[in-house]
Amino acid sequence: MDGPSSTRPTGLVEARKIVNDLFRPRPGIFWPDMLGSAAIGWTAFGMAIWSSPYEPAFLGWLLLSVAAMYRALLFIHELTHLSRGALPGFELVWNLLVGLPMLVPSLTYIGVHTDHHRRTVYGTPGDPEYLSLGCGPRWRVILFLVETALAPAAFFLRFVVLAPIGLLVPPLHRGLERRASSLVINMAYVRKDLTPDDRARMRWMEVGSLAIWGTAALFAVLHVLPVQAFFTWYLLSFGVAFVNQVRTLGAHRYRNDGAEMDVVGQVADSVTVPGGWWTGVWAPVGLRYHGLHHYLPDLPYHALGCAHRRLVDQLPADAPYRLAVARSLPEVLGTLWREAGAKGRLQDGPLGG
Repeated sequence: MDGPSSTRPTGLVEARKIVNDLFRPRPGIFWPDMLGSAAIGWTAFGMAIWSSPYEPAFLGWLLLSVAAMYRALLFIHELTHLSRGALPGFELVWNLLVGLPMLVPSLTYIGVHTDHHRRTVYGTPGDPEYLSLGCGPRWRVILFLVETALAPAAFFLRFVVLAPIGLLVPPLHRGLERRASSLVINMAYVRKDLTPDDRARMRWMEVGSLAIWGTAALFAVLHVLPVQAFFTWYLLSFGVAFVNQVRTLGAHRYRNDGAEMDVVGQVADSVTVPGGWWTGVWAPVGLRYHGLHHYLPDLPYHALGCAHRRLVDQLPADAPYRLAVARSLPEVLGTLWREAGAKGRLQDGPLGG
């Protein structure tokens, strides 16, 4: 692997000049997209909880809810990159409509995802969003997908069961902040101490989640809300987590073994899948251009498609960004599966992988 001392040309200066006019987030796109996705998601969820789980309509409404809420939820990624004041009120409204009821408040990602983008952290053991899946046995890839079945239970345990205890017991809350308040795939990741302001924001988000879920429980007791709503929420949360986990498998090559990588190595290890409309379903909010996002992380999601087309048209044939472009998700996943199997056999012998 190329270490941090590598001097390969990155092409970043040229790339920024080509897309220099695209860095401003546009409220007229952000707000309708997020609000519309959340409205469709919760409407479909409501239709599902009042449908019989044994009828096709239930599955149809559930799938629509998963697709829409998945898109709405992934705005958490944009929140981590928006500068303060860029979209006033957006984080608050997103939390009220999406983050708190889904038990994924914004601070589980803000302050965490930035570590994934640090030049000296990406792909190392300190990266919260990287596992060397392409360097190990295939069972790790399978486990990576299977564990999403427990994700809703983990969110519920953290923000409904443990949160009220942590609010009353400060030492426990500090432990929850560092080890159970981050959206990660690297479970060894330990979060840095929150600032006093962020600690206060985290507590208010916990109180908000408890208020929403407490109200839902009260409505269920009063028979205003069917008990099926909680079962349906679990399926919704699992569906969103599973699709996102598949997308995450296609976001990087996961070939790094833990050493630091230079900019070119990080771009080559990240993946852009331009695709068509279907790509925008499994990788919404610009995440189909994940390689471009790692190349220019401050580009807003709505500018990534235009930026990608400009770069492909104007960058030279040997530009580093071209290393990130792939044809399809099956191609990326197939490569990961083959490489994991080959390297797994080398590591574990004839029974490995």
